[in-house]
This record gives sequence, structure tokens and C-alpha cells, in this order.
Amino acid sequence: MIHRESVGGPGVIGSASTAASEDISIRLLVPADDTPSPELSIVIPALNEESTVGDFVDWCLEGLSAAGVSGEVLIVDSSTDRTCEIALAHGARVLRVPRRGLGRAYIDALPYIRGRYVLMGDADCTYDFRRLAAFVDRFRQGYEFVMGSRWKGSIEPGSMPALHRYLGTPVTTWVLNVVYSSRFSDIHCGMRGITTDALGRMGLQSQSWEYASEMVLKSVHMRLRTAEVPVRFLKDRDGRLSHHKRAGWFSPFHAAWINLRATFVYGAEFFTFRPGLAVLALGLLLTLPLAAGPVRLGRVHFSMYWMLLGLTLTVVGLQSFYVGCLAQVLHDYTGAARRRWLRVFPYTRTVLLSGVGFVVGLALASALFADYLRSDLALSSADHIPYLGVLGLVLLIGSFLTFCFILLLHALALRSEVAYGPHR
Repeated sequence: MIHRESVGGPGVIGSASTAASEDISIRLLVPADDTPSPELSIVIPALNEESTVGDFVDWCLEGLSAAGVSGEVLIVDSSTDRTCEIALAHGARVLRVPRRGLGRAYIDALPYIRGRYVLMGDADCTYDFRRLAAFVDRFRQGYEFVMGSRWKGSIEPGSMPALHRYLGTPVTTWVLNVVYSSRFSDIHCGMRGITTDALGRMGLQSQSWEYASEMVLKSVHMRLRTAEVPVRFLKDRDGRLSHHKRAGWFSPFHAAWINLRATFVYGAEFFTFRPGLAVLALGLLLTLPLAAGPVRLGRVHFSMYWMLLGLTLTVVGLQSFYVGCLAQVLHDYTGAARRRWLRVFPYTRTVLLSGVGFVVGLALASALFADYLRSDLALSSADHIPYLGVLGLVLLIGSFLTFCFILLLHALALRSEVAYGPHR
């Protein structure tokens, strides 16, 4: 719960406990000339940016005036220097929070955002916030997520290391576009905008650098109306070190890795759903024709070894397909995937079919076992019995996997209804 207490002039307007298990105070400081009803909120995490934050706030106010939009600047500050005092003196609101990571700063700020739209970035004057009108225009045209693109805009010489410009950003952007079938040109651009409603529904969880990728990929899952606008990227001012340089030479590699991790974790469907269907189809193609015994096609003899390969592919493919279905439901903000798979796999019918498959598979496997005992603990010389036994194993494993899948599917569907509502 947020308790608000007005204070004349610059001062504390409220505090909040971020979680039931934490007793951490968050303080909001407001300037004397605070904007009463902003349409746009510029929300910026800052850590020891006293050398640039004053000019940055001035840039933001200049950009708001040029765009003809009423706005506020909210600095989410966990600094140990004079960043807070300088930002407040230049007309920004300052949300004082503990130092807990870049992504967490936006999570902490969400209850304090007053504007209809949110514009994000850095307080180091590397993004030119004097040119924010394009973001406002896209918002007013109905776009919910507006990404800045340095590749469509301009990159000042010396502003981006060659490793980032020619390898890191292009490669990770390409990977994300492949996994999510998207068309972003610069997923790591720090200057980006989103409606406050979409940001709240998005439910950001990342605490660190990976929030940037999480936001992009969740925008795809949510099917937000998205646009890109060109931005101007400037080099660091003389004497200032970027946060990556402050953290050491390994920091960019660590940031790239955790961003890729977020891309893969939220994109599990890409690696499981369609590949699983393909592997399942191949496995069944090898298994079912051999159920009655070995088959010869020309010079190729399809024997028990081929059928065992088919069993393996069938099990792996079926499991992968089911994981892909669950991944779709897990990341389903619209409810479409949940409704589709509940319609395809209704509980009662699917459980009954799984039971029938399990009984048939048990009978076939039992026949193989009985023949094994009759043959003095050796495989039968009959051609068809071992093959029927393998088919029984396929049915046993497939039925069990299906039963487990249907339980998880309906449990996840119930959870999704609680999170997103029954009509989504």
C-alpha cells in the first residue's frame, strides 16, 4: 500500500513497501514546479550520474515543449552522489530506491507513473531526448510499443564500441527476430516507449539488463501494436565511463548472455513446438509401418533397429510438442492459445483416450513378455510379436505423457485465467 503525504515545495510525497517480505522504504521527491497532469512520463533509472543528469533533465523538458505534450521526468535514483539533488533542482521528480538492478528500477517505478505513456532511456545524455516528438506522434496514432532504432537514426562516431556495433547488437537482434518472427532492427536501444497500461499488463520480472529483451519479446507475445522510430545516439562525455566500463571488461559479455537467456527462456516454443511435430511425424513414420513385422523396400531392410529408432523419435517428438503447447499457454496474454488447446485436448475425452491407449499398450507389451517367458527367456523367433511389443511400449509411454500433459495444461489454464482473466 502506498501512503501519500503532501509536503510543500520539494519534498517527500510518499513511501511504499515493495513486497510483503521486504521492509524497504521508497521515497518520492517532487520539485516545486511539478506538472499536475502529465500525458507522458519519462522514466529513467540513474546511478551516480551527477555529471550529466542536470543537462539530461533540461533536454527532456526541451523535448516535451517541442513535442507539445504535457509531461513529467521521473528519475529512479539509487545513487550515492548528488544525482538526486541535481535532478530535483532541474525540475524532475526523483524516486529514491535501493540499488537492485536496472530492470527492478522500472518495477519499483510503476506505481508512481502518472502519464498515459512511458518513455524510457538513460540519464547519461547518450540518447537525445530533445527529439522525442516521434514517440509522441506514434503513441497518439494508437501504437502501444514504440522502439527507438539507432540503426534507422544516427550513431555518433565513438559512441558505440565496434564489438557492440558490428557483432553484439546485430547478432542478438537477429536471434530474437528468428525466435519470435519479429522485425526489430535494434533490440538494445535504450530509448523506447510503451503505454502505461501495457507496461502494467506486461508484468516485468527481470531485475537486471535482460529487462530490455524481456520487454521486446513480451511485446510480441502480447501482440502490441508496435512501431520503430529513428533516434540519435551520442558518445559519452569526456571523463564519463559507461556502466559497462565501470563494471569491467566482462560486463558486455555478461549482459549479452543474460539477454540471450531471456530470449530463449521466453521463446521455448520456437525450440519445441514445430521441431517436436516434425520429429513426432518422423518417429510415427518409422514405427507404425513396422508394427506387423519387418519391411523391405528395395535394398533397404527396415528391421527392429529402425523401429526402436522410431520409438525414440516418437517419444522425444511428442514430449517436445507438448512442451511447446504449454509454452504457448504460459506466455499467452490474449487467451487464444489457452482456448485453442483446451478445445483440442478436453479433459475427459483426452484422459479416456489416454487410458484406452495405456491398456492397449499394456496388453501388447504383456504379450511380448509372455512370449519371452515361453521362449526360455529369449526373444521370440516369430517376426510380429517383438514388433507388436515395441508398438505397445510406444502406446504406454505416449499415453502416460499425454495424461501428464493434460493435467499440466488444465492447471496452467486455470493459472492463466487468474492472471489474465477468463475472457483473454
